[in-house]
Amino acid sequence: MKEFQPYIAEFIATFALVFIGAGAVIINAATQGALGLVGVALAHGLVLMSMIYATGHISGAHVNPAVTVAMWVNRKIETKKAALYIASQLLGACAAGFFLLGLFPAGPAHLGVPDLGGGIDSFRGIAIEAVMTFFLVFTIFSVAVDKRAPAGVYGGAIGLVLTFDILFGGALTGGAMNPARAFGPALASGYWTNQLVYWIGPLLGAVVAALVWKYALSNENKKR
Repeated sequence: MKEFQPYIAEFIATFALVFIGAGAVIINAATQGALGLVGVALAHGLVLMSMIYATGHISGAHVNPAVTVAMWVNRKIETKKAALYIASQLLGACAAGFFLLGLFPAGPAHLGVPDLGGGIDSFRGIAIEAVMTFFLVFTIFSVAVDKRAPAGVYGGAIGLVLTFDILFGGALTGGAMNPARAFGPALASGYWTNQLVYWIGPLLGAVVAALVWKYALSNENKKR
């Protein structure tokens, strides 16, 4: 059973992120904005922070296919394991999406599927998602992977990045920064508009962040 623990952890953590994050969007829509953007941002940031502390020692708490791809690019995870991580994340996101559909069959806000705001086309949406994901993944490498970082701060730092990214980009793109966050609710609701934005943007930003950290800031190459 031990060999399956990382995948179970990724499933549970991603389920939590999508259930709470998309759920907050649904509640905000159903209550005419009672939570507001700040409430939605905090819901995402707090659940991610908690899941990182809960599962970081088991799976590394990727909770995001873009993070797993970035780790794979920097050879922090082998190919087979990366593929299983991504499968676990997508399954967790889909389970959360269908659970939300059961709770909210009317599907307010398309079950929390992120979407582009007024005046934001696909190109700008991809650019915004890429930049926000860059900040997220750059922080992950800097505080959770880099051995020089202070111990124990990674969960809070990463959760805060997700929070401030959504405060900035929530009204522009929905602030997904995570293909699983977009995919799970989309599958449950059948709402696929602009779905590619939430794959291309986060994956692009994550890979750039991984390479910037590796070649500009990491001290790993100096040891070789």
